[in-house]
Amino acid sequence: MSFPSIRSIVDKYGLLPDKKYTKKYGQNFLFDETITARIASFARLPKDATVLEVGPGPGGLTRALLDQSPERLIAIEYDPLCVKALSYLKDAYANLQIIEGDALRTELKSLMIEEKIKPIHIVANLPYNIGTELLVRWLHQLPCVGSMTLMFQKEVAERISSSPNSKEYGRLSIITQILCTVEHGFDLPPHVFTPAPKVESSVIHIQPKPNAHEYIPLLTTLEQITQAVFHQRRKQIKGPLKAIFGENTLDALEKVGATGDQRAENLTPDQYIQLAALKYG
Repeated sequence: MSFPSIRSIVDKYGLLPDKKYTKKYGQNFLFDETITARIASFARLPKDATVLEVGPGPGGLTRALLDQSPERLIAIEYDPLCVKALSYLKDAYANLQIIEGDALRTELKSLMIEEKIKPIHIVANLPYNIGTELLVRWLHQLPCVGSMTLMFQKEVAERISSSPNSKEYGRLSIITQILCTVEHGFDLPPHVFTPAPKVESSVIHIQPKPNAHEYIPLLTTLEQITQAVFHQRRKQIKGPLKAIFGENTLDALEKVGATGDQRAENLTPDQYIQLAALKYG
């Protein structure tokens, strides 16, 4: 099926009139069809998948996802001008649903068809200004998620996938890795986007672990613990943990194989979830 170029659609609808636009919506468009096809391929979507795309803009990645023949593609777009620009795809594909709305206010369960519930595979070039917040929200809704193939700022992607004892390791690393496996796909330089951001980007694939559902009830407690210790990450861990475990702090650390003189980045995700289980229980 032949469509106008993404650049021509951006020009037609005036999606990049000035820098204020991208600051407001956090959008950096990809015109290169080779890159969007690579992202869609890296998602490794199962046959007849239900797919969610956030921030489709003029539809570059949307086209690549439609080429994967999903059973259903839901595109949530906050900008009404982009929704209007996407009308050419909606008219051509019966399996495409375009929702004008805020992804931060959208529950994944509300997008699932009741009589044929399927996990949702999320594929998105996320707006930089809300990418981390969206990921955490989706982790809390993980029973609804089949997989996530997401583009972040490179430094955020590194935080998500980093290991203990590194400066990038933190709350986002722990919460994500307890629930999911993280696979780095590829990096993209600023010049492939319009307008070009000041940072590199990375595409990563996040796959829920088979036992992830066991840890969902512990997430709120885990977030409280990691917030406490990483807010004071240069201090020995026994200090900030006293606000949570009180006089039982050293005993709790001993039970998970840790010591009070370690710092936040020295504990593994598994040790953190054990601490959360001790507090939760």
